[in-house]
Amino acid sequence: MAQAHVLGLPRIGAQRELKFAVEAFWRSPMASRDEAALQDTGRNIRAANRRAQRDAGLDWITVGDFHWYDQVLSTLALVGGLPERFGFAAETLTLANYFTAARGDARHRAMEMTKWFDTNYHYLVPEYTPLTRFGEGTEWLFDEVGEAQAQGSNVKPVLLGPVSLLYLGKEKGGLADRLSLLPDLLVQYERVLRRLRSQGVAWVQIDEPVLALDLPQAWRDAFAPAYARLSPVAPSLLLATYFGDVSEHAALLRSLPVSGVHVDGVRAPSQLETLAAQWPADKVFSAGVVDGRNVWRTDLTRVREPLVRLAQTLGDRLWIASSCSLMHCPFDLANEARLDKEVRTWLAFAVQKLAEVALLRRSMDAAEFAKPDLQAAFVADAAAQHARRTSPRIHNAVVHKRLAALTDAHARRASPYAVRAKAQRAWLKLPLLPTTTIGSFPQTAEIRTARADFRRHAMSHLDYLETMRAQIRLAIEKQQAYGLDVLVHGEAERNDMVEYFGDLLWGFALTEHGWVQSYGSRCVKPPVLYGDVYLPEPMTVTWSAYAQQLTDKPVKGMLTGPVTMLQWSFVRDDQSRERTALQIALALREEVAALEKAGVRVIQIDEPALREGLPLRKGEWPSYLAWAVRAFRVCSSGVADDTQIHTHMCYSEFQDILPSIAALDADVISIETTRSDMALLGEFEAFEYPNEIGPGVYDIHSPRVPSQEAMERLIEAALARIPAERLWINPDCGLKIRDWMQVDGALTNMVAAAQAVRVRLSRARARAA
Repeated sequence: MAQAHVLGLPRIGAQRELKFAVEAFWRSPMASRDEAALQDTGRNIRAANRRAQRDAGLDWITVGDFHWYDQVLSTLALVGGLPERFGFAAETLTLANYFTAARGDARHRAMEMTKWFDTNYHYLVPEYTPLTRFGEGTEWLFDEVGEAQAQGSNVKPVLLGPVSLLYLGKEKGGLADRLSLLPDLLVQYERVLRRLRSQGVAWVQIDEPVLALDLPQAWRDAFAPAYARLSPVAPSLLLATYFGDVSEHAALLRSLPVSGVHVDGVRAPSQLETLAAQWPADKVFSAGVVDGRNVWRTDLTRVREPLVRLAQTLGDRLWIASSCSLMHCPFDLANEARLDKEVRTWLAFAVQKLAEVALLRRSMDAAEFAKPDLQAAFVADAAAQHARRTSPRIHNAVVHKRLAALTDAHARRASPYAVRAKAQRAWLKLPLLPTTTIGSFPQTAEIRTARADFRRHAMSHLDYLETMRAQIRLAIEKQQAYGLDVLVHGEAERNDMVEYFGDLLWGFALTEHGWVQSYGSRCVKPPVLYGDVYLPEPMTVTWSAYAQQLTDKPVKGMLTGPVTMLQWSFVRDDQSRERTALQIALALREEVAALEKAGVRVIQIDEPALREGLPLRKGEWPSYLAWAVRAFRVCSSGVADDTQIHTHMCYSEFQDILPSIAALDADVISIETTRSDMALLGEFEAFEYPNEIGPGVYDIHSPRVPSQEAMERLIEAALARIPAERLWINPDCGLKIRDWMQVDGALTNMVAAAQAVRVRLSRARARAA
């Protein structure tokens, strides 16, 4: 009979318990009581996850999917591979050391972060240098296995594979080829796998997601010898791929000396039968048919049909699974008491997906499938699928009409950048190296309490309005005191840069507890985009216009762009992503026009997810980039020449899509460059990026307050690549996760740094003249 398992579960806890425990530990990392509380929280989350899998009836209980901050960082800690610049001894690594690598401190720059494939999760990027050495690391994985075995669980540890661990890193310090480190790394993987086998582990899930990428031949060739070394000393290995089609590697996957392979049948359904057609008789085939990245119910009847065919071929070598880890889904739909009742019937969160996997596994047995409870489950699911397809709430005739009327002219500014820049400079009258921020300011306890009280009707609308206005006044006053040139209203009213807009646009539904991890302790609650998107009334004009009334300096209106709204929502799967993005773009176009009409003439439309949304295969990039760029231009192009459009992008590798970033035709782009020490600007210089750019000089994801001198050095590095007339000075990202003391120090230093460089630049130009 087929077996059931999942590739991993959310690790933050049903109520974000890990977030709060981790942040308490960060506040006092040397206090033993806080570390004990953190360890207790971790044990409780792991126990709850194991219990959920057992209760669902899964055959294998996945462990090792729990991480204090990040799975890549934890794997580095396990194999003694943290960057040597931190000076931590691998065998005595503490939790405080682990978090220092992730977040930095007064002496250490944090590790770089970037997106995990095309998800909204951020991983910490390994750093490989000529000095990199691997060794015995933490015992955490082995402890978790023992913890699970003590409860009698049929344990399947999960481990990020060695080829992916190397591929996902960067070469530093003159290292020519990080693949050269593989033999040394494999020594540690052999040690880990031997240890797991000695613990009585029968199966290990070893993730190699890079197989879904366009891998260079040398990396493809690394798999066979690597697993030839690992398999003889390991328990049975289930090599897991996900996020895309790996059928081009069919011969490799069939021949690798592993006991089974997992493939993603949601992202690439056709590969299931393609790969299984000549599957070796000695290998398990794990079919990932329950979506690990979205919240829609699995269409059990539709999915069962190909599984039946696979079962006929594979018999008990068929395993049924989630497509990838369920860490990208909220924990339990049962927590959503206030969610729209109709939309709720269309959804499944992680706990419900466990049940779906188990139901599909049971349905492979004819006798089981005939049982009344299983038949009832399939009938109920079919009814929910039909209700969703036919619901009048899904489609909006007005939106369809507007979309049909869209032309190329809607995606073009009236004049080219050079003309617009002259008009904008005439009224903005900004100095060289103008300073600004990305948008948000600290979300204090007072702000969060006011929003919560207003949501539960414990605060009147008038009191809420006055509270938010007071926070806007504070933000404006502080920015004027810092000496910033272009201000923001601070976004006190916004819980999240996507959820806030999802609450105000038709076609979205909000959850109450639908949290997912973005990075570390940062969690987001993506809205559910279930229908056609329509703007019933302006969403931001009241707040932005109020802020502009408080100052003579320009205040930016702040919006989230259409691709990011799409990418950071649980998006509908019943129409193309292009069509959904254009619907959002048309709604935002109306909002941009309303801001301009209200006198807000600097408008930032953030698109941090533009790079993240790229398909994993380069052959599919042109189509995606064409509609993604068009969507941005549709929402941003309906303004006058002297209205300045900004956009912001962060934590992405931009060098391979710079032509598309330039095609956005934003007047100003701000990007993250602090953790990479301005290295990214070299790509913009080589490309000759034509418009204005603001490279970040303050890493807001670290509690460290940079000095004025450190920021001056970064500004000077930027000036070596970007003309001063096109250079802006700003932080890497929004400041909502920092406190006011940190922000006061950092922004005061940033403005002082800009002024000091401005003075030196002016003197140098005067001497040259």
